[in-house]
Amino acid sequence: MSSQGPVPAVPPAFLEALAAVRRASCRREIHLQEIPAPARLAPYALALSADVHEPITRHSEHGTTPEPAEELATGRFVLLHDPAGTPLWDGTFRIVTYIRARMDSEMGNDTMLGSVAWTWLLDALNESGADYRQAGGTTTRVLSESYGILADRPETIDIELRASWTPGNQDVATHLEAWADMVCTFAGLPPLPSGVTALPHRRLS
Repeated sequence: MSSQGPVPAVPPAFLEALAAVRRASCRREIHLQEIPAPARLAPYALALSADVHEPITRHSEHGTTPEPAEELATGRFVLLHDPAGTPLWDGTFRIVTYIRARMDSEMGNDTMLGSVAWTWLLDALNESGADYRQAGGTTTRVLSESYGILADRPETIDIELRASWTPGNQDVATHLEAWADMVCTFAGLPPLPSGVTALPHRRLS
């Protein structure tokens, strides 16, 4: 007989939230995959990774040859649930997200880029009708410079957005859909949600 006690039942509210995740309708360009969830942030958690790729095709005298897809944007969506709730969350659920995409140096050096990225998120949530509160986030620009035999490579800047918010209830489908649209927005894929200003994604040669 196992010395461990009985496995606690998953709370109905979290099961409803998982069902909402399954019925979310996200853009076909985004690839979602369940990944291991953080174990120490909450008693119950679900984590998804997201990637948007653009296939690269090389043309030659022998026709077209597909090459490995180029990553346009990537991200993580984590749903946390603590039945006891926490004052910081102001609720029993919390959504924690991360998005990263690469811009060229001209676009990445725009001083408004961080505030625009944050506005994208709020607009996406508001346009989707998602009920949320206690939203907070941080934007980061990471400059990459190459030297030596790589000196010919142009400077690049990665824009990163880390954000979290408390959903109004366990029906989180609209939250996932809005966030998935955000990942596509970071990747520069049209169309954008109504009311969101486009920031062109400049391709690197």
